[in-house]
Amino acid sequence: MKIKLLFKYILLVVLIATLNNCQDDEFLKENPETFYTTDNAFSSPEQVDQVNVYIYSMIREMMCNKWTLAVTLKGKGTDMVDVPQIRLNTSFSDYSSISPERSEFRDIFNFWYQVIATANTALYATELEDIKWSSTEDKSYAIAQAKFFRAYAYRNLGELFGGVPLVDKIENTPRYDYQRSSRVETYQFAIDDLESAIDDLPVTTEEGGRIVKGAAQHYLSELYLAMGTEMEQTGTGDFSSMYTKAIEYASQVINGGTYSLMTERFGTRSNEANKNVWWDLFRINNVNYQDGNNECIWAWQIDFDAYKAGDKTSYIQYPRDFGPILRFIPGVDGTAEDVGGRGVAFVVPTMYTRDTIWSGKLASDMRNDECNIQRTIYYNDPAYPDLIGKPVPYSVMYQDDYFKSSCFPLFYKTTTDKFVGLDQGENRSNLFRDDYAIRLPETILLRAEAYLRKGDLQNAANDINLIRDRAECTYRVSANDVDLDFILDERARELYTEECRWNTLLRMGGTVAVDRIRKYAYWPETKATLTFNYNLWPIPQSVIDRNKDVKLEQNPGWN
Repeated sequence: MKIKLLFKYILLVVLIATLNNCQDDEFLKENPETFYTTDNAFSSPEQVDQVNVYIYSMIREMMCNKWTLAVTLKGKGTDMVDVPQIRLNTSFSDYSSISPERSEFRDIFNFWYQVIATANTALYATELEDIKWSSTEDKSYAIAQAKFFRAYAYRNLGELFGGVPLVDKIENTPRYDYQRSSRVETYQFAIDDLESAIDDLPVTTEEGGRIVKGAAQHYLSELYLAMGTEMEQTGTGDFSSMYTKAIEYASQVINGGTYSLMTERFGTRSNEANKNVWWDLFRINNVNYQDGNNECIWAWQIDFDAYKAGDKTSYIQYPRDFGPILRFIPGVDGTAEDVGGRGVAFVVPTMYTRDTIWSGKLASDMRNDECNIQRTIYYNDPAYPDLIGKPVPYSVMYQDDYFKSSCFPLFYKTTTDKFVGLDQGENRSNLFRDDYAIRLPETILLRAEAYLRKGDLQNAANDINLIRDRAECTYRVSANDVDLDFILDERARELYTEECRWNTLLRMGGTVAVDRIRKYAYWPETKATLTFNYNLWPIPQSVIDRNKDVKLEQNPGWN
């Protein structure tokens, strides 16, 4: 069973969210548009729940199909992803033209405050006297979900932007005097919310996609790891104890008996030959824990029937966004199922993602099998009968930058060979399967990083090998292999398009992000124009200008 949107409440939720601060494109600006107030808009627990359901929907849209922002968060402009030559105007390749008012910075910053405002609305509504809860457990779960979402938003803000204003209640009058917290304080706020909510979160749910205790434990591990890193680099606080807490929370997930890596073929297409368990992980009806997938901790809920009924954000745009533009090659029908659908390459994998992390002794890896990364593309256009079935030579695919940046291997975790809805007007642009928010291997890699930062290289290697053993890798990692670069490489192998790569690089601080970008960026212009160091995104200039009564300091490198 999936989270269902009750559409009769959605307008109400949107209006209440709009009433509060931090909405839409304007951070911390009041914009009342209805006669509803937070005191008269709610009369039942179901209406309060719909505020939380609306947040699920907001975040799903951001991560799955709001392509300009989703592909940015997932790594556009990093070591992993950039854009093809035909889209250079949307790239992060020319740092001489990237300013603090860049739309991606502004829109992502404002989005997370919209989530915070809506979560604050839910928290306020749970305590209204007119709301009659059937049990204290139901009320506690509503509060725990709202706190989780608020913490999740501050986790994202802290990792991307550093210390930000902390807003923990509804503001009914305009304010222009918000002050930035420190990055550690931002992380601590998120930690406090999660730790106060965790005991009221269930271990599992019957309803797919609802927040469970493992999701809070995962992000607590990440937040303590991030806080320890910040403390160590700034020389403040007991950073070692933060790494210990990160290990403890990750271990609760890894060793708790609820989750485990999938090691055998499973699910709806498990009897198909020439595939493997890694391929199974990304097939329709295989993603949720409720589907028998023991490594899924939290998933965005996608449903074709809901999409057809009116939930127009219930789809994943990955085949379109992450798919190659193979129609550029004469003799290839670039919209067919055997080439992953209608790819338009809003982003492209860098050569690091395509080849470097799979080179040499690292090549023998289930995740690198042809069923998962299809490097050989076959001619399939009936208009070229003499070519059909023959492989496209690399000399054709990579003949110049125009082709090389648009025609690349198919990553089957982002597409399928069996599209849904073709008989109802769909055109192989979208997937209608659930999508991972957290999968157990990411928790394992968080613990490996925490072990590394504590100097326990052997346990770090052991954790990495948990993942590599499942992937049937020939090469097993030794303690001498483990450093931050290797962990980032393993994250790329395991979590491409799943993790928010910018969050990962920036939370590591120092010059990790810029060093990796300079080394692996797709376009030479990036290396030529990235002449300054930074380890945070800039605070949007419009936010600084609007907060007129208190100066919000800009992050270093962006002045």
